[in-house]
Amino acid sequence: MADDQSRGTAGFLFEMGMLKRAKRSGWWIVGVKDPETVAEHSFRTAIIASVLAMMEGADPAKAALLAVFHDTQETRVSDIPRIGRRYLKAASNEEVTADQVSAAHPAVTAGVQRIVEEYENGDSPEVIVAHDADKLECLVQAVEYREQGYANVQNWIDTSLACLKTPSAKALAEAALTMPSLEWQQTYLPRST
Repeated sequence: MADDQSRGTAGFLFEMGMLKRAKRSGWWIVGVKDPETVAEHSFRTAIIASVLAMMEGADPAKAALLAVFHDTQETRVSDIPRIGRRYLKAASNEEVTADQVSAAHPAVTAGVQRIVEEYENGDSPEVIVAHDADKLECLVQAVEYREQGYANVQNWIDTSLACLKTPSAKALAEAALTMPSLEWQQTYLPRST
């Protein structure tokens, strides 16, 4: 039989699985009927954080780790859209995380809390890159939704762009805004004549 710490850690893993089903609810405001999940957003955010870290000379593994955990609290407090935050007072991400890992193995408890604390309050290059990755992922997603016909996403693009801090994130945002999202496949597909 598993010990209590193993059960607590396994419970945390099951809880994180909920992020695969939790939709990013802010997109509903602009009419996206079936937006991506929190897990889908977090995955691409981690990839972007790695890429930005490489471009900025930061540690890509650490930046990705910060990005993976940046929205894990949404299993408990959901994805509160920006407008909803005006009316709700949610617990801090650090407080939610402490509850999420309270029954886990002590190393997991300390490690996850340290990651979230750093993401929320740090100012290292990796933290800055991880925050930029979160905003850049929203911008890229908005561009994709706009291509799919959702017309009300410009505010997401504008606010995400305004939050970017690193030169690399700004350059990638500019590129994303000036190309079709499927341009990448032209490298491998023959051009029609």
